[in-house]
Amino acid sequence: MADTSVARDQLRTIVERIERLEEEKKAIADDIKEVFAEAKGNGFDVKTLRTIVRMRKIEATEREEQEAMLDLYMSALGMLPDTSGDGPDPAEVNDPVMGAG
Repeated sequence: MADTSVARDQLRTIVERIERLEEEKKAIADDIKEVFAEAKGNGFDVKTLRTIVRMRKIEATEREEQEAMLDLYMSALGMLPDTSGDGPDPAEVNDPVMGAG
């Protein structure tokens, strides 16, 4: 019977700790929202700030690898400007007089 009582008390303690941490997490999340609102009020772009915060968490080499892969995929999809001089001028491609449009 004592083992059951100890296990019950231990379980209750664990659940209460989790509940307290959840409350703290919510309070911190609210604080972060306030900081982003302040930044927005000062003219900063919140989406860009979130990206910067996320990027700063990543090691420099891993971030460079991710950026290289992103550039590769964007290039393959024609989403980057052609800087090689081999392809058509993007303005001509969309110009019905100069390019295929």
